[in-house]
Amino acid sequence: MGNAYTSKCIDPYLRCAFYGACQTAFGFENACVIAHSPQGCQLSADVAFRWQQADYTMTEVLCSKLCEDEIVHGGEDTLRRTILDAENYDVPLVFVISACGPEIVGDNIQSVAEEMKSIVNFQIIPVSAPGFLGSQYKGTDIALETLIERFYDEKDEKEKIENTVCILAPHASGNPTWQGDLFWIKEVFADIGVEVKSVLTCHSTLEDLRALSCCETCLVLSHDAGANAAHLLSDRGCEWLLKDIPLPIGFENTRRFLETVGERFDCQKKVNEIIEKGEQNVIQNLRRRELLVELFHKMSTAVVADSTIGIPLLRFLTEDLEMIPELVLLRSDNARMLAEQEIRTLQISPAFECGIEVYQVKQHLQDVGPTCIVGSNIENHLAWELDIPLSFEAITPVFEYRMTDRQYFGYTGMLNLIEIFQNESRNRWKSKRKRYESKW
Repeated sequence: MGNAYTSKCIDPYLRCAFYGACQTAFGFENACVIAHSPQGCQLSADVAFRWQQADYTMTEVLCSKLCEDEIVHGGEDTLRRTILDAENYDVPLVFVISACGPEIVGDNIQSVAEEMKSIVNFQIIPVSAPGFLGSQYKGTDIALETLIERFYDEKDEKEKIENTVCILAPHASGNPTWQGDLFWIKEVFADIGVEVKSVLTCHSTLEDLRALSCCETCLVLSHDAGANAAHLLSDRGCEWLLKDIPLPIGFENTRRFLETVGERFDCQKKVNEIIEKGEQNVIQNLRRRELLVELFHKMSTAVVADSTIGIPLLRFLTEDLEMIPELVLLRSDNARMLAEQEIRTLQISPAFECGIEVYQVKQHLQDVGPTCIVGSNIENHLAWELDIPLSFEAITPVFEYRMTDRQYFGYTGMLNLIEIFQNESRNRWKSKRKRYESKW
């Protein structure tokens, strides 16, 4: 990066590894998560709790609340007392996730967990995920790997059950209501007779962990995290589905995704029915509701997103809406090769960069000057500042409140995205002035 793209401070899109590990742990119901950290770091845990839409009557949160003395001299005694406090909740699983402070001072949460397991009546899962190890995606990977290594018992490995799948990292997504995407995936597998045996993690339980060793296949629902966990499972004989294929956003990506699944599970006829019905539904809706595709035709576009949503969006924007992506900025560097492959296949030549932060995005937007941005509320503010006419809020964080889980995957997902684009296009012409006065 040149000097023009260097800021005096870093304004990252992604939170720390501690947050990512908490996000993964809060995907379990009937569990307790202990943040072994100063009280301030518990705020990250609280945000992760909300991202998983956890139920406070089923998932408990504790914090060891380390103070200056523990940060200097160690907080293992405080952790022991906090683990004993967790007995009040009567849960089978307790996660202990350590933040930066205790890791720097040398607290050994593994030895404390080993010492306490004979005293308490629940399983303790220690996860060392200090924030300085990397972004939230690193924390997600650490937590998933810890769970697989702990619960995939190779000595007592069960026979693989035919037509079963384990879903990994559905929560590592930029869709603000990502559970809608998970629901669509589950619906597809149910339609073709494939059982989702385990989900890591979303409303997961101890049974999801015990079922790991009998899953025939696994599917990662993120291009940002989960690959390491899939490697661990594939090393143990679990087939990794759709390894290098963009997730199903748009006509072509969804068709390729479904056809690959249909070929693997020998159910091409059923998959073809799903494709035909889904494509017809989209076409009929767009025809009847008068989508003005010419609004998007050859529109210069910037995509600022996570890899999970951003990479499959490229084909959707280019082929389905006939837009021209001239700038592609991805928040993580974990799927660079897949992104580059997709750009080559689409024969587009945008300015492209991975692992960006907010200041760098601003500089790129100034240089390229697109007509619209597909991104988050952050880019919406940048669009106002840089006088960019249009900004489509599709990636977290978004300003608008969403009550329902709106998927981006599949055919209804296409309609949801188009609805966002249409509404933002119309809002562009909304008057900022009061045009009338009331008569009363």
